[in-house]
Amino acid sequence: MERLELVVPTLFGLEGVCAEELRRMGFQEVRGENGRAVCTADAAGIVRANLNLRTGERVLLRLGRFPASDFDALYDGVRALPWEELIPKEGAFPVRCRCVDSQLSSQQRCGAVVRAAVGDRLGEKYGLERLPETGGEYQVRLTLLHDVAELTLDTTGPSLHKRGYRALSVAAPLRETLAAGMILLSRYRGRDPFRDPFCGSGTIPIEAALIAKNRAPGLDRSFSAQRWPWLPAQMWMEEADRAMDLEYHGSYDIVGSDIDPQAVELSRANAAKAGVEDLVRFEGADATRFSPPESRGRVVTNPPYGERLSDKHEAEALYAAFGRAWRRAPAGWSLYLLSSHTEFERTFGRTADKKRKLYNGMLKCDLFQYLEKKEARA
Repeated sequence: MERLELVVPTLFGLEGVCAEELRRMGFQEVRGENGRAVCTADAAGIVRANLNLRTGERVLLRLGRFPASDFDALYDGVRALPWEELIPKEGAFPVRCRCVDSQLSSQQRCGAVVRAAVGDRLGEKYGLERLPETGGEYQVRLTLLHDVAELTLDTTGPSLHKRGYRALSVAAPLRETLAAGMILLSRYRGRDPFRDPFCGSGTIPIEAALIAKNRAPGLDRSFSAQRWPWLPAQMWMEEADRAMDLEYHGSYDIVGSDIDPQAVELSRANAAKAGVEDLVRFEGADATRFSPPESRGRVVTNPPYGERLSDKHEAEALYAAFGRAWRRAPAGWSLYLLSSHTEFERTFGRTADKKRKLYNGMLKCDLFQYLEKKEARA
């Protein structure tokens, strides 16, 4: 297994950000595709990607792609793959399927065919009529798109956005991978002051602290592949040690604020779970009175949209009031704000310098980017 192909699904709009993460980690043949990034790696790369990725949703090991316009072709193509090189005799192999624009449209029937093909191949190789499936989980994933089947193994388990620090949250939470993507798009690396005036449960400031510290987001959780014999515990320990050796140890000016006292307390508790309570400060404050310090910095934030937390008119009034506060901010600050509101720029009072389409779950949004404010002319 010298050369493996990894597929990393992402939220739409973050494919390029994830691909750049993979390049920075040293992966080869990296490219962004629709809804995912793809690269090549060795076995240790599976561990490294799971521990370190901030914007990927999971790490899938690609086993093969082939045309499959009928069930016979699907069965034959799956059975031809070398499953015994990856799944031991006692391994469990549940199957998940996704069928899009293909002649085979029944996910249930496709899943049954895939499971039968994998089971028949493994049973033949191990000389068993019935496989025990009492060991680690090797979740098989079938993606059938335009009559082409792609088979992968899920090395991650619960999605990578589940960092482990957010046991509780306020309504309409922002996914951690999306928060990290917004911060990376802002080019924040820990040197400048950082503010989130609508912090909610603290996800954006916490992810900013993890980025500033260069702390691997997967260090405090487990992964399905940790039970795979060909990815031994020593490899996981070595990659974790490597990640910790790359951490920075400094002080940072990161502040999250919210008008809701319960949100502030929840943010503090989540920061403690994430191990960054000494790097980020949370306080009660009204975003419509936002006033950053007299120095350059970044604001990355996710205010209420109207569709989810309050009605449209309340959201528009909030945007207008925050826009007035933003126009009073000192020069040197930039703003990256996520909203699904189609009239955001009008209500905010200024057209964004740049926009980028992102998805918060299934909700289509824009990241409105107001680049560094200049000194007012005399």
